[in-house]
Amino acid sequence: MSPTMAGLIGIFIFFLLIILKMPIAYAMAMVGFAGFSYLTSTSAALSMVSTELFSTFSRYSLSVIPMFILMGFLAFHAGMGARLYDLAYKMVGHLPGGLAIATQVTCALFGAVCGSNTATAATIGAIALPEMRKYNYDPSLSTASVAAGGALGVLIPPSVIFIVYGIAAEQSVGRLFLAGIIPGLLLMALYMLVIFITARYTPALGPAGPKAGWRDRYLALGGGLFEVMIVFTISLGGLFAGWFMPTEAGAVGVAGVLLVAALKKQVNLAMITKSLADTTRTTAMIMLLVASAVIFGRFIALSRIPFDMADWAAELALPSFAVIALILLIYLALGCFIDALALILLTIPIFLPVAVGVLGYDPIWFGVIIVMVVAMGVITPPVGMNVYIVKGVAGNVPLEVIFRGVWPFLFAIIVALALLIIFPGLATFLPSLI
Repeated sequence: MSPTMAGLIGIFIFFLLIILKMPIAYAMAMVGFAGFSYLTSTSAALSMVSTELFSTFSRYSLSVIPMFILMGFLAFHAGMGARLYDLAYKMVGHLPGGLAIATQVTCALFGAVCGSNTATAATIGAIALPEMRKYNYDPSLSTASVAAGGALGVLIPPSVIFIVYGIAAEQSVGRLFLAGIIPGLLLMALYMLVIFITARYTPALGPAGPKAGWRDRYLALGGGLFEVMIVFTISLGGLFAGWFMPTEAGAVGVAGVLLVAALKKQVNLAMITKSLADTTRTTAMIMLLVASAVIFGRFIALSRIPFDMADWAAELALPSFAVIALILLIYLALGCFIDALALILLTIPIFLPVAVGVLGYDPIWFGVIIVMVVAMGVITPPVGMNVYIVKGVAGNVPLEVIFRGVWPFLFAIIVALALLIIFPGLATFLPSLI
């Protein structure tokens, strides 16, 4: 059997194991080890696993993951999301669909200190959904706006997805963070436009809330936004300025969140203990995925599938943007069934050489594109993690109602992707300034 055929069979077995509900990390590790053993030998596979795992987990760059995750959970348990929503609510809540629009602003701001789409959806959903229910918002619009807004957490830096992509693709995390700012704000604006148009022409879906006075707006501005600016400036601002490395930026961000929480008198033993426990659980999950992806990636590389894919793309009589569109369709299809982190770790060894080595695209730009497609995956059926998070928060809203409401937001993501393909400078401009 040829190496390529062995690789294809391995990928088929991997998807079969997922269908049988085996955890993705275990499926990647088992298929990767078995495939490498078949193409070489069992002793070579054992040597590869021990060598690669040691070299991977001894890399200093991996320490950035727990730092930014801890920063996000501390912000979550310190109640920063509630103050951010109060700010956005008083600024735009009086517009048609204003509460849902405020949700997008809040998700973007909270994403600037959190970095997790699920934490963003859970936090803002618990705050925003009762308010929208009070003003008789359509359940489909209200829940879908929270699920879609949570996806902004993967684009607005700091982003755990960008960190994992940077490690897998061996790219600068700081440059990826910068690259995500403009696309993240663009997607937020498109979300807001979708909500405004929907509520403007069908007012019953999203009635306008009361208009806050300027004094109330000023007081809210001094609270919620000031906190985010402190954390963003001392953490990511120092990273972008070159004062410290990504791991150090995460540690400084943790100190910033603790400082803000202390000023608000919200630091206590229970809050710190819960944040540390959540961070440990999430970090362990990500590390297991990274380890499994390393093993699976070595098998895929040995099977020569990436090289065959590169040759196939080079021989296609299609323009480069058409090949990229085809790759994105594959990502979109896989994103309907595979978790975001696992999808990036699984596919980067296959598609990155094609996009960068054959088509000549910038790896930073490609990372933004892939992360944005991943943002689609967290709200598309049947796996849509954010939808299940919002379902848990909303309680009695059926899943099909939430999924029905996400389609306009999926259209907004497609528009954002098209703009990034047509104008790649949207993603590469800020990194080019470094």
